Amino acid sequence: MAQQRTPRTGTVFLDPRGEDRTMRVTWHQEQQVVVLSLWRDNVCAGTFRLAADEVPELITLLRRGLDEAYDTARERVERVERPSRAG
Repeated sequence: MAQQRTPRTGTVFLDPRGEDRTMRVTWHQEQQVVVLSLWRDNVCAGTFRLAADEVPELITLLRRGLDEAYDTARERVERVERPSRAG
């Protein structure tokens, strides 16, 4: 039985809902894929292999969403602060 090497590049993200839900993201250089796997109670519930050439599109999407979230938060802060500045 061939033993698989653990990828050197990877991380684990905790789901805010808790209940031992995590997402593991690992880079598999030899296959040129990023593997996203969903875990619950240390059991893998599913995986998705994203081709390396598609990673920039995913990063762009995440960056766009983050920028929009920051813009929305900034607008809320400005609305809250405006009345206090006038007084």
